[in-house]
Amino acid sequence: MSMAVVGMIAGMALAFAGYFGGFGAFLLVAALGAVGFIVGRFLDGDLEPGDFFRSRGRDDGRPR
Repeated sequence: MSMAVVGMIAGMALAFAGYFGGFGAFLLVAALGAVGFIVGRFLDGDLEPGDFFRSRGRDDGRPR
C-alpha cells in the first residue's frame, strides 16, 4: 500500500473522529496514531531507543 493511501486512510479516521466525537476524540485518535506509528517503526527496525536520547552534536557527549 502506498504512503498516499495510508495518509488518506489516517486523514479519514481523524475526520470521522472529529466529526462524530468532537475535538477530544480527534486529539485522542491523533495521539494514538502517532504512538502506533513510532511503535511500528521500532518493530520494523527503522528506529532504535537510543535515537531519542543520543545527542546530535557530539559523539561522546563530553564538552570540547
